[in-house]
Amino acid sequence: MHLVYPAVLAALLFAIGVYGVLARRNAILVLMSVELMLNAVNLNLVAFDVWLRDTLHAGQALTLFTIAIAAAEIGIGLAIVLMVHRNKGTADVDRLRDTAEDPHDSSDETSTDGTSGGTPTGEKAEATA
Repeated sequence: MHLVYPAVLAALLFAIGVYGVLARRNAILVLMSVELMLNAVNLNLVAFDVWLRDTLHAGQALTLFTIAIAAAEIGIGLAIVLMVHRNKGTADVDRLRDTAEDPHDSSDETSTDGTSGGTPTGEKAEATA
């Protein structure tokens, strides 16, 4: 078996996956691109295992481990994407800057008496100082 054909195919799959990770904005498409890159690695592992005629079939064993890790990664990744989509309303990677804080925090707004930060001037300000 020629090693060139699966190696070129794996390189193309990996390049498409890298392009998908770098160019896509949707988190689910980014996860699919990561899976495509992992499948390119799996193809290389199996092709080199067959080419080297390894009696232990280490490439195929590593491929099974990679598939198991990829399945766990997709399960956790989709759960995180669904949670973020429920909370923020979008799965766009560029729009998700910070999931811990709301950008419209009440401490940054101006209070009714004209002071910023919502801290009243007077008695409480002196008590904290």
